[in-house]
Amino acid sequence: MSETPPTEFVERRATPREEEGDFPIVVEGLRNAFGPHVIHDNLDLRVRRGEIIGVVGGSGSGKSVLMRSIIGLQAPVSGSIMVLGNEVADGIDEREGALIRPRWGVMFQGGALFSTLTVAENVEVPLRQFHPDLDDELRSQIARFKVQLSGLPEEAAYKYPSELSGGMRKRAGLARALALDPELLFLDEPTAGLDPIGAAGFDSLTRELKETLGLTVFLITHDLDTLYEICDRVAVLAEKRVIAIGTIPELLATDHPWIQEYFNGPRGRAAKTTQERLAGMDASIDTAPGQGT
Repeated sequence: MSETPPTEFVERRATPREEEGDFPIVVEGLRNAFGPHVIHDNLDLRVRRGEIIGVVGGSGSGKSVLMRSIIGLQAPVSGSIMVLGNEVADGIDEREGALIRPRWGVMFQGGALFSTLTVAENVEVPLRQFHPDLDDELRSQIARFKVQLSGLPEEAAYKYPSELSGGMRKRAGLARALALDPELLFLDEPTAGLDPIGAAGFDSLTRELKETLGLTVFLITHDLDTLYEICDRVAVLAEKRVIAIGTIPELLATDHPWIQEYFNGPRGRAAKTTQERLAGMDASIDTAPGQGT
């Protein structure tokens, strides 16, 4: 990258409070419904600090509704949602929002960018909201850095969403999600619609950001390659709840028919084969002459 982070905007990631523990997201007994249509019933989920957790499920299983509940955009009928030590199921008032919302970033499907703003101006939106005292030059500098952090070229900062490809719009949405140096990153179908090379590149970027920034990533996806490549654990939504959570080998050991069909179907087998082939290539490189000690 041609720029370094602005020194005046050094990240101030607080030491996790004792009550947050090792699980920055804890959902217990969640019930979501739209009129008589029940989406979730007695749903439990614990997300570990520093992991990438993939969330999968069939159409209508409520993956996005779960994410919206966790970030306070969907009020549940009942249940508890603790995020970074704060109860959010009962709503987030203005004071609480000013303290907790900057600690997470969200990339919605398609990026959800403001079409009349440039990419940099989109990134500046949360900066203006939560750091109104920043001067214009510093805010612009931060925005340009976040654009490059998302893997976009610097000149993309001055383009409008309509001037970008689908993959670039997703990265622009990611740049905005990272604007406030969040601890939690929520990604809703980040690789949907991307070609295999673009999807693999986004996966690699997500893993790199998680490792270098110490993020906890909540990732909704249908992409089996993504699940195999970067997810530490996978939570499976079915029957209005999380029916299983664990590593892919642990899920494959269960006998639930939906899980078996999902991971052992043609696409699941192809993703597994690809992952095994890549792992074999990595092993060959590690054991090549001159590579070891």
